[in-house]
Amino acid sequence: MENTFPRACEVLVVGAGPAGSACAQMLARAGLDVLLVDEHDFPREKVCGDGLIPDALAALRRLGVFEEVMAQARRVAHVACIGPRGGRVDVPGTLAVLPRRELDMILCTAARRAGARWLAPARFEAPLLDGERVVGARLQVNGKALEVAARWVVLATGARPQALIAAGMCERHTPTGVALRAHVRHEALAQRVQALEIVWHPRLRGGYGWLFPGPGGVLNIGTGLLGSHSADAKGHGRMQPLNLRQLFEAFCEVHAPARELMEHGEIVSDVKGAPLRCSLAGARWSRPGLLVCGEAAGSTYAFSGEGIGKAMETGLLAAQALAAAGPEALGEARVRARYEDALHALRPRFALYEKANRVNNHPWLADLLIWRARRRPSVLDRLAGVLEERNNPGQLLTVRGLVKLLTPGL
Repeated sequence: MENTFPRACEVLVVGAGPAGSACAQMLARAGLDVLLVDEHDFPREKVCGDGLIPDALAALRRLGVFEEVMAQARRVAHVACIGPRGGRVDVPGTLAVLPRRELDMILCTAARRAGARWLAPARFEAPLLDGERVVGARLQVNGKALEVAARWVVLATGARPQALIAAGMCERHTPTGVALRAHVRHEALAQRVQALEIVWHPRLRGGYGWLFPGPGGVLNIGTGLLGSHSADAKGHGRMQPLNLRQLFEAFCEVHAPARELMEHGEIVSDVKGAPLRCSLAGARWSRPGLLVCGEAAGSTYAFSGEGIGKAMETGLLAAQALAAAGPEALGEARVRARYEDALHALRPRFALYEKANRVNNHPWLADLLIWRARRRPSVLDRLAGVLEERNNPGQLLTVRGLVKLLTPGL
């Protein structure tokens, strides 16, 4: 923390996760005066699956931290899809696992290295307004209010809705998914688990379980439920009755490596839960003087629960919109239109993952996909294409796609 608290900046970025740090770094590179704040000192723990898939690795390259991340991460060559009947297919890909404590520290440090100023712990309380335009924010620092004037504020505050509500940006107060995870050390099992294991089972209906091998003999184990909600006309909604601990325990019962890990491993980070905001829904993306990015804007995929890559991508899009307008006037209409157009361009892909989410609700579909992928290289290639974002995940699960899967020779 700086000795004297900053009182003004060109762009105030609230939240130093992947989205906020990516945005702050690119803005600082473009020569803007950026203040990056977070409610926690870094490094800090973050509930996440920790998996880095191709879109995340591409963003890390753009940010110039790919080699630094990969030096600490565990490289992985496959995603193992495991169905209710025990069938398995290994989908090839360029992948890695690194706990968010380390990943976010690298990204935050890179933003500061690029010239962004840093203030933490500092909690966002409310926007400062000039009429309807946001002109800064009121922060809580060491128990005292601090007002920071800014030409633009970027909210990258994650899935919890409090900051969105305070800024008048929240359209849905409840999450669209929830996840539970732990870090557990088990050297022998970490050597045997060579893929990102994703498990579907009727006892995990609505979601899935995962077991990801990380660095240092530590595995990330967790369960997630996605799209398990209903909403009223105002978007408040409620989660369906569930017990995530019971879901986690069920995963350990149906997947032998998960059971072995929890029975014989050393807990490094306790089982903890977190909400998810998916499908670029649930929040307004902009208002005069303010942009929303990352999981606050719903940057997590509904089918897979993966959000690191798309969080960084939305942060980069916000930075591009702000930087393109120029440091003088930061042309308001141009910034908002450019940013919202960029997010609208991403929306069809999120819609496809919504369709693919039916696997989580109907686990027998995973058995079908695995069965065909083991017999037809073209299906396995299509699954790899989904992982690399060159194929449509929803097409595999349309009526036409299912007929093809069930028809020999097609």
